[in-house]
Order: sequence, then C-alpha cells, then structure tokens
Amino acid sequence: MPRLLLSDEHGSKLEKILLQHAIYNKRHLRMTVEGMLYHMRVGCLWRDLPKASGCWSAIYKRFNAWSASGKWLSIFKTLVVEPDWEWVFIDGSYAKAHQHSAGAASDDREGIGKSRAGNTSKIHLAVDAQGLPVEFAITGGEINDCTAAPALIAKLPGAGAIIADKGYDSERLRERIESQGSQVVIPGKRNSIKGNADLDRGLYRYRHLVENAFARLKGVS
Repeated sequence: MPRLLLSDEHGSKLEKILLQHAIYNKRHLRMTVEGMLYHMRVGCLWRDLPKASGCWSAIYKRFNAWSASGKWLSIFKTLVVEPDWEWVFIDGSYAKAHQHSAGAASDDREGIGKSRAGNTSKIHLAVDAQGLPVEFAITGGEINDCTAAPALIAKLPGAGAIIADKGYDSERLRERIESQGSQVVIPGKRNSIKGNADLDRGLYRYRHLVENAFARLKGVS
C-alpha cells in the first residue's frame, strides 16, 4: 500500500466536493484521486502508478476528462474559502517538464515552452495574507513574470495590497494595480527612475509567504 496523501478527514470532505461537481461516485473513487495525486507528487509515468491505486489507464482517462471539462479548476475554486484579501503576494516558479511531454499532435495549449532548463512550464501564483493559494496561471517557461502578471492581477480586484519582487518592476504593471484600488509593494530595480522611497519594507518582508507556498507544492514527497 503506497503512502496516502489525504487523511480520512480530508478524503471525506473532498469526496463531497467531487460529487458537487458532477463527478460520479464510482467504486474506489478515493483511491482514484490518490492515484492522481501520487502521479503529480512523484512525476512518474501513469503506468507506474502503485497497483493499490487501481487501473492506471482508467485513472489517466478520468484525470484527462476532469481537466478538459474544467472540473479540477472548479474544485480548486471551491476549496478557496474566505481568503484574506488584505495582502496578496504573487510570484512565478518553473516546473520541469518531462522530456516526452511536448510535441503532441494537437492544437491545444500545453503550457510548455523552452527556457534555460529545457522544456519547462511556469506557475504564476497568488496567495493571500495567510499564504494560501487563491489564483494561479500556467504558461510556458519562456513567459516572464511581467508578461503573465496583468492577467493574474485582473483576478485579484479585492486585494488591499499586491506584493511582488523586483522582477515585476514595471510602470505599466504599477498603474494596473493602482487602477484596481490596490497598494503597490514592488521594489524598483537598480536602474529604476522611481526608486524605492515609497516601498513598504515592513510589508515586503512577508513576501516569503508565496515562496513558502511553492516550497509546499514542490516539496511534498
């Protein structure tokens, strides 16, 4: 039996949410979800899933179906309960793509691109004042933070302040944040004309919350 990611309490709560999103309660639904989580956790091939998870082919097909229909995204939205919008921290992080992940005969966007590390995806994440994910976007690894930021920020209209590192230092981005009524907490680069005189350094010190979120996402093993 592989080590499970969900406790009995979490598994029971998640099952209710799955049923709310028109996911049929077939036999071994819990282990099917555990198989999906195992695959995402260790990055193995689908056919290498532990036998206790069930038929790998069935799990793979259900994962693809739930993703294509938007059910996984809806489940994520449901799990975001009463976020603390006083502060929102944003950042991006690379995720290495498998060497055989790109090149499928499809017009669908795969969220995979070339970067210094080869085939990569990039996760653009926003967390609330408690360090909990509230919004995200997936792009190819060649997309920089400033390019992806406007679409992510547009999903954060209730944020009291938006905090990011100097990779997001852009006058256009600052104007976009201020137009939503949010405070801008972004340090300027060395060659910045504006400088850092108005930077709330006390608030910027908490930017580690988004880095901690990435560490939890990537460090589960």
